[in-house]
Amino acid sequence: MIQVEKVQDKHALKAFIQFPSSLFSDDPHWIDPLTVEREEHLSKKNPGTDHITWQAWIAKKGETVVGRITAQTDTLHRELYGPDTGHFGMIDAIDDPEVFDALFAAAETWLKSQGAHNITGPFSLNINQESGLLIDGFDTPPSALMPHGKPYYASHLERLGYTQGIDLLAYWMKRTDLFFSPSLTRLMDQVRKKVTLRPLNRKKFAEEMQVLREIFNSGWQNNWGFVPFTEREFDIMGDQLKYLVPDDMIHIAEVDSVPCAFIVGLPNINEAISGLHGRLLPFGWAKLLWRLKVSGVRTARVPLMGVRQEYQFSRIGPIIALLLIEALRDPFAKRNIDSLEMSWILETNTGMRTILERIGAEPYKRYRLYEKQIQAE
Repeated sequence: MIQVEKVQDKHALKAFIQFPSSLFSDDPHWIDPLTVEREEHLSKKNPGTDHITWQAWIAKKGETVVGRITAQTDTLHRELYGPDTGHFGMIDAIDDPEVFDALFAAAETWLKSQGAHNITGPFSLNINQESGLLIDGFDTPPSALMPHGKPYYASHLERLGYTQGIDLLAYWMKRTDLFFSPSLTRLMDQVRKKVTLRPLNRKKFAEEMQVLREIFNSGWQNNWGFVPFTEREFDIMGDQLKYLVPDDMIHIAEVDSVPCAFIVGLPNINEAISGLHGRLLPFGWAKLLWRLKVSGVRTARVPLMGVRQEYQFSRIGPIIALLLIEALRDPFAKRNIDSLEMSWILETNTGMRTILERIGAEPYKRYRLYEKQIQAE
């Protein structure tokens, strides 16, 4: 018998957070997230909870946890897409159809009670956090703030009536393999005369973060499932980036002194926390500090990049994106960062995909966002 229990106390939350560690114990590519980070993510400290209402469940066989899931609604999403939208996320389970059936039955029943019948996911907890179900690329570890999964997840979701909404791609490139053809270089040199690239101004950090937020919300507003970042979300993100990202790994592009695009290069935190088993105590914090500040990490991820809407279909828009990518090359070289993940990129974003593939990047992971219509109560 499968029992599904709501996560309603600290004990159940601990079981919810720790379950993936046992599920992926035989997966050499699994990296335990920091427990304290997951606890904060699933608490009021997560600024997304200002507009997200969520519920989590764990599935048990006897006393053994065999699965987990969340369901959530997002008022910002509903303002854009209608009051009948809802989401699921953080799905992990053993390869057992009864477990998946029970978890999704609980999630869908709760979503119906919230008036939702157009369901999308997985999100942890919305599209601006961890998104998508890993479909391809199980043979490498996930980069920072990207999900991992089991190959059998997709078949269980599809059996339950979930269909492809859109796919997200992660691109991988080696710093030394970046190649700008003579024709691209000429275009970049022409645009460089009109565009000013500068690193983040730490003396105006809070103001700069809101500039990035405005650019991101402008550039992404027409994308599938877009939900705008709030000021508080970017404030808190800025508090984190302040300690994790050097100033010269955040670049802003300006045209006539007006910010029009940006890029953020994040040292791969997953590389730094590998082997800590989610713990910062008793010595995990020291190892993390050593890896981030002393020994360094060899990989990075671009989790945030944006070009204002008015430039995206202009002649110089794609070239500005190239100039921003190029701007990270020297800061990465200075820190011995060898490789970079660009993620995520919508499969339908042919402009960005073409740019990345022309300079030597290759898609190496694919994530799927699913959708399903359920009968609302």
